[in-house]
Amino acid sequence: MSLYRSFLKPLLFLFDPEQVHHAVFGILRNGMRIPIVRPLVRSMYRVDDPGLKRTVAGLEFPNPVGLAAGFDKDARLYRELGDLGFGFVEIGTVTPRPQAGNPRPRLFRLPLDEALINRMGFNNAGATAAAERLRKRRPGLIIGGNIGKNKDTPNEQAVNDYLLCLEALYPVVDYFVVNVSSPNTPGLRALQEKEPLLAILRQLMKRCSDLAKGGKARPVFLKIAPDLSTEQLDDIVAVVLEAGLAGVIASNTTLDRSGLKTASEQVEAIGAGGLSGRPLTHKSTAVIRHIAGRAQKRFAIIGVGGIHSPEEAQEKLDAGADLVQLYTGFIYEGPGLVKRILRSLVR
Repeated sequence: MSLYRSFLKPLLFLFDPEQVHHAVFGILRNGMRIPIVRPLVRSMYRVDDPGLKRTVAGLEFPNPVGLAAGFDKDARLYRELGDLGFGFVEIGTVTPRPQAGNPRPRLFRLPLDEALINRMGFNNAGATAAAERLRKRRPGLIIGGNIGKNKDTPNEQAVNDYLLCLEALYPVVDYFVVNVSSPNTPGLRALQEKEPLLAILRQLMKRCSDLAKGGKARPVFLKIAPDLSTEQLDDIVAVVLEAGLAGVIASNTTLDRSGLKTASEQVEAIGAGGLSGRPLTHKSTAVIRHIAGRAQKRFAIIGVGGIHSPEEAQEKLDAGADLVQLYTGFIYEGPGLVKRILRSLVR
């Protein structure tokens, strides 16, 4: 058992999840400023092997394991996360205007299920602030920008929020993710329906083309929920193809609470929010497999949801994912999980 699982995780899990998140941010950011620490961390966690490189959506990824959106919302820690072995880091979700998100507490652990429930609500400092931090980035690490709408923006005007985020981040990220699948912004998931979604994506793709100024436009991915019906997933495939997107990210958190080991009274007391972690493993893989079967490699798929081991990462890849992302598994297993997955993928 790793030092993280045997000592650090039990200690960290004694405290409020969101407080721990901010504390770990501070430790990583300040610790990496000590000259000897960064090279030591890189030697411990990075796996640099030519066989791990992947070309997806016209981008060359140093390896296929990324960090999902939600961890580094404001692009404050992307460099340090790259030092921990990730081949790409997705910042956000960012919105045009800063917003505080939902009231606390809004992040909860379900240790028996190796899961989290969150209702953060797109808390972030705004797209402009994130873009300013990313102007200082160094080459080598692929950065994605996950974009959303402000809570008080009506769905009828949502496209304007997505366009503002796109324009702010376009010079400083490598790809975009359109988030219409978070369960924590009221009404947002309604934008996954075919007609409103296609209208938003067409305008975003046109603006991307304009900003490219004759060059290659930034790839755009769509992040989808795992709770969609087969018919809705088929509509998503049709929309992605019609709009000319680079691909999909499958999947976001689930609203489903079935089959949990945690007592139902405790789950009910937590209340609303998206569930992530081990309970999502098979659900998200099934979504990937269905989409991959319909897409027939006409667009890329990034698989995320319940990856806590190299075997679960491989299952996503076997189901049709081109790349994978971690979030809850990273919290439960620690940074060593990235290295374990990468070592298992080296041929």
